[in-house]
Amino acid sequence: MNEDFLHYVWKFKLFANNNLHLTSGEGLEILKFGMHNFNAGPDFLNSQIKIDGQVWVGNVEIHLKSSDWYLHKHEKDPNYDAVILHVVWEHDGVIYMKNNQPLPTLVLKDLVDIHLLKNYKVLLFSKKDWIPCEKSINKTDDFILENWKERLFFERLERKSSFIKNLLTQKNNNFEAVLFQLLAKNFGLKINGDAFLRLATSMDFSVVQKVSFSEYQFAALLFGQAGFLEEALENDYHLELKNEYQYLKHKYHLKPISKAQFSFFRMRPNNFPTIRIAQLVAVFTKQNSLFSKLIHLNDLQAIYDLFAIEVHSFWKTHYHFDSISKKSPKRLTKSFIDLLIINTILPLKFLYQKSRGDVDEDSFLSLIKSVKPEKNSIVSKFSDLGILSKNAFDTQALLELKNNYCAPKQCLRCAIGKTILNKK
Repeated sequence: MNEDFLHYVWKFKLFANNNLHLTSGEGLEILKFGMHNFNAGPDFLNSQIKIDGQVWVGNVEIHLKSSDWYLHKHEKDPNYDAVILHVVWEHDGVIYMKNNQPLPTLVLKDLVDIHLLKNYKVLLFSKKDWIPCEKSINKTDDFILENWKERLFFERLERKSSFIKNLLTQKNNNFEAVLFQLLAKNFGLKINGDAFLRLATSMDFSVVQKVSFSEYQFAALLFGQAGFLEEALENDYHLELKNEYQYLKHKYHLKPISKAQFSFFRMRPNNFPTIRIAQLVAVFTKQNSLFSKLIHLNDLQAIYDLFAIEVHSFWKTHYHFDSISKKSPKRLTKSFIDLLIINTILPLKFLYQKSRGDVDEDSFLSLIKSVKPEKNSIVSKFSDLGILSKNAFDTQALLELKNNYCAPKQCLRCAIGKTILNKK
């Protein structure tokens, strides 16, 4: 038993609330249950009750035991002076207010339905299960599940947006500049994402805008800033870029980061930092004002076409500057572009529309539902439980569900959990 459950019971009136009596024996009628307070102070604000015909307006505090009032030192906190009702699971002693009058107390223990209690214990105290409701989640009504997944998807967009908001603040809401930083980060994937973000933020975006019209200059800028042009190699392309970077470095007062920050270890060659930088160069050389173009696209194929790039001919036969490999086009795959849509394009577009006060939720849902489902251990486990994913909308929602509801056992905030709790 925990207080969150009691908050849930009170908030949704899940107890027999007719013919109520206080521990003092006085009759109690609840006129207004109040507003749930998630900040410091009493649990429910602006409540209204009637005790033996007398109406009281104030706040409600909820505890497992009456004595928790003293345990939490509420008698010394003026924020609790306006409490008009103490709701407890067990009454283990009379609580007195500052005027030495007993605090009106309601005991819930015998008022809650036995099925609700049983479901709560099964759901919240299942220690071995992967998720608390794994034995019953596949019985959830389709309408409830689909609506909950939609809420989860937009919650996930909101969470991803918090990081982007900081970048926008730093860049004075320059969405083009932040798109460059986010794409760079996501081109680096999990292993090199932070290093790629440091690369993207190691120079002012105005420099990127000036040189990205030239593939040659832009490649020199990014490879130079990443520290890959520091060595002396007998390679014409490397030497050309190195010489160009020295010019750019002097002109724009640049300071490179260390290439030691980039990892090649246990990576597929197509994910090598050198290849991802070459692809990033190709994207921004091909598409100037990329954000302005992306903001109007809601069609998956149109986005694929936008990222259909060719790397410089040198990289078609290389993975490193100093060794030749079998020729391959090294284009961006659709699955990689899907990740860019999920982790960069949609969150940034969401923030942009929010800043304008006009979020077109239908367009977000339409696009994400056209993207193939992600493949990972969480999605696979949900599939084993009978919750299948048809597209990236499903997988994004399930990731949010697992990480932010199931793992911390926030079943009382979950639509699926609430449904299971209330089953007879």
